[in-house]
Amino acid sequence: MTLLRVFIPFALGYFLSYLLRVVNAVIAPDLIRELGLSADDLGLLTSANFLAFAAFQLPLGILLDRYGPRRTESVLLLFAALGAFVFAAAGSVSTLIFGRLLIGLGTSACLMAAFKAYAMWVPKERITLINGFQMAAGGLGAITGTIPVEMALSYTDWRGIFIVLGCLALVFAAVLFFLVPRRKSMETVPGTIGGQLAGIAEIFKSPLFWRIAPLCVASQCAFLGIQSLWTGPWIADVAGFARDDVAIALLLIAISMVGGFLCMGAVAERLGRVGVRPINVAIVGMSAFALVQLCLVLQWTEMTVPLWMLFGFFGTTGILPYAVLPQGFQPEMTGRVITGMNVLVFGAAFSAQWGIGAIIDLWPVTSTGGYNPAGYQAAFGVILAVQVAGLIWYGLFRRDVRI
Repeated sequence: MTLLRVFIPFALGYFLSYLLRVVNAVIAPDLIRELGLSADDLGLLTSANFLAFAAFQLPLGILLDRYGPRRTESVLLLFAALGAFVFAAAGSVSTLIFGRLLIGLGTSACLMAAFKAYAMWVPKERITLINGFQMAAGGLGAITGTIPVEMALSYTDWRGIFIVLGCLALVFAAVLFFLVPRRKSMETVPGTIGGQLAGIAEIFKSPLFWRIAPLCVASQCAFLGIQSLWTGPWIADVAGFARDDVAIALLLIAISMVGGFLCMGAVAERLGRVGVRPINVAIVGMSAFALVQLCLVLQWTEMTVPLWMLFGFFGTTGILPYAVLPQGFQPEMTGRVITGMNVLVFGAAFSAQWGIGAIIDLWPVTSTGGYNPAGYQAAFGVILAVQVAGLIWYGLFRRDVRI
């Protein structure tokens, strides 16, 4: 019962975080039509979420270790609510960007706070499994951001959608604050701000951190940068799907994500019992993820839905290092370790999502008004090259990783 009181509130927070992250993939045509957005504009305003995420990760690590995950996330969700209301009222690109920045700030703790809470409450050997369930909750948010949002647009517009999301943020903040039990002996870490900052410096000086971080960053920036925005436009512009068919495809991809999060966590835990390290499971999954993207770069449109479902499934393996890396540091540094990773991941995701739009804009729009398939091919090719570099980097230093 206690574990459910811990899991359910944090799962709800991450559900909302992911829904807010991906909803632009469905409402993008409405934003383009109403505000005349270019691919560059769309990429920038959507990726502003990631920019705020990245900018706040290091302060977030200090807050999580100093004040605990319950208080930290419940307060930050109030900013997410404000951001949703600002976005709903926006009449310009700059206001939309400001709203997304607030949303990014407000949801920046939704995954890291959960990981910190599970490190406090869950046995070490089950961390990968519970983390997988947490990620599956995010996948359910991604599912909700497809056909359910498309159906809701029959009753309201994109502004009404964001008003509802803002209200949910307020409700979930209250649930987190009042339902999650306190664990005073482990929830907070005493010490000065200087000591907390010294811990961050120690993490970034660690050779272990830099053996694993580039691999995780390369895979996660591709998954987050593409899945939360460019999947829908690719399916429409490259494969030629109608809007309703795009929503169905996005739903199937999100379902595959949920399956991936559940399977990868369970597989990593099961194989761990027989001596297979979770980082090796991650390497296999990330390699498969890169192969799927090669097929997307080649634009095998006759296999559009299966390929994108595999993208959603194998893209989830990038989360496994989050359960591995903290084991190489003191337990009281968990919050700073995972947010140290996250500042790189979301900074890269911001660059990837905006950069994809900037590359696509180098080609003229098609006669039907869509973005040029050649632009998608070039942009996705660059993102794939980054992942291959990450895999090579880990391969060079894999013998030094002992966790």
